[in-house]
Amino acid sequence: MGEWNRFTTQSKIEELSQLCRDNYQIDPALYGKYDVKRGLRDISGKGVCAGLTNISEIIPGTADADGETKFGNGQLLFRGYHIEDLVKGFISEDRFGYEETVYLLLFGQLPSAAELEEFSALLRSCRTLPTSFTRDVIMKSPSDDMMNTLARSVLTLYSYDPNPNDTSIPNVLRQCIQLIAQFPSIAVYGYQAFRYYKNDDSLFLHQPDPSLSAAENLLSLLRADQKYTHLEAKILDLALVLHAEHGGGNNSSFTVHVVSSSGTDTYSTMAAALGSLKGPKHGGANIKVVQMFDDMKERVHDWKDEEEVGDYLRKLLHKDAFDRAGLIYGMGHAVYSQSDPRATVLRGFVEELAEEKGRSEEYALYAMVERLAPQIIAEERKIYKGVCANVDFYSGLVYRMLNLPNELFTPIFAIARIAGWSAHRLEELLGASKIIRPAYRAVKPWQDYTPLAQR
Repeated sequence: MGEWNRFTTQSKIEELSQLCRDNYQIDPALYGKYDVKRGLRDISGKGVCAGLTNISEIIPGTADADGETKFGNGQLLFRGYHIEDLVKGFISEDRFGYEETVYLLLFGQLPSAAELEEFSALLRSCRTLPTSFTRDVIMKSPSDDMMNTLARSVLTLYSYDPNPNDTSIPNVLRQCIQLIAQFPSIAVYGYQAFRYYKNDDSLFLHQPDPSLSAAENLLSLLRADQKYTHLEAKILDLALVLHAEHGGGNNSSFTVHVVSSSGTDTYSTMAAALGSLKGPKHGGANIKVVQMFDDMKERVHDWKDEEEVGDYLRKLLHKDAFDRAGLIYGMGHAVYSQSDPRATVLRGFVEELAEEKGRSEEYALYAMVERLAPQIIAEERKIYKGVCANVDFYSGLVYRMLNLPNELFTPIFAIARIAGWSAHRLEELLGASKIIRPAYRAVKPWQDYTPLAQR
């Protein structure tokens, strides 16, 4: 930074930035002229098919007799199993489901009771980080962004691996299982370091408990007294399951396919996926939801008054409230139109947790916004395909009621989604033979070279 400050000025940077603005702009009309699908999505928002997968399926609505998708309730399937059926299976037996979900995503089939116990024990045994890793890596140069801490730690784990570059399936599977198990410790320890060094709070670091499920272990690591209720752990476990996978086309999973196709190592691949998920257009949405509701609760005097709540929602759309971005955060999805099955599953359990926490009034406000927002968006924006609450609409409220800090909202997404990332990495390594390399059409006119003295 010293050399930068010495030889540059803000005015010079502004001047160079203007050159970027002048020379990077592309006429939007050219995308239509050359039929380029911006964002790899067509004009209706449907994604361009870039690959095939066995891992999960997202169905935005229902199909008619001709196979055309119509707007309707969304569906999500992991390895051919509807997410509602998977959740019903472990909830009805009052057990945790994340470990079973990881097994299903990695190996393509549901485990037997013995297989599940053996695999869960394997995950638990891999939670411990390398000797001195917490002290030498996580506690030094702590970041105020835990996604940065996760990415930096993952890249550093490469140096602790005796065989980091081997992309054989047994070795990659080992690496993935270890990272799945270690992500909670890295994220929580990174947060504790941030609290201690940046906020001057007390420092405590608990060892992972090999007797606990992933959700229980995360809560135990985070809390000073290591205490939690069964309902808290059960709902956090459900959130991990619902976030574990969402097709090969979401930005971070597609990143895994792209980077894996180059033949690089597992640690570089997962760091790239973390960089993608960190973006506010992908993994940071639930933080925006709770911040929006914080603003709403200050501005709306009567949370039960539909007219007053509706007026606030219109102000959001008119850029007159919150961050003035013109968005109602948590509403709408790139794929789903009438319902996000993850939000549908989560909603009922959120109400139960709200009752335990004495926050039923706050849940009722969320439920009212979920009901009113699609109507208001349709009126104000003339959108007729349907807008629904997505999983981030309720997940932020869940994390707030679990007293999880905002800094861990997106890392918890990563803690869950690394299961899907691992499956997509294995699928790319096993099934693809070409590096992913789409085409970009150049639209800059050719120019004659001008000698330096004549410029």
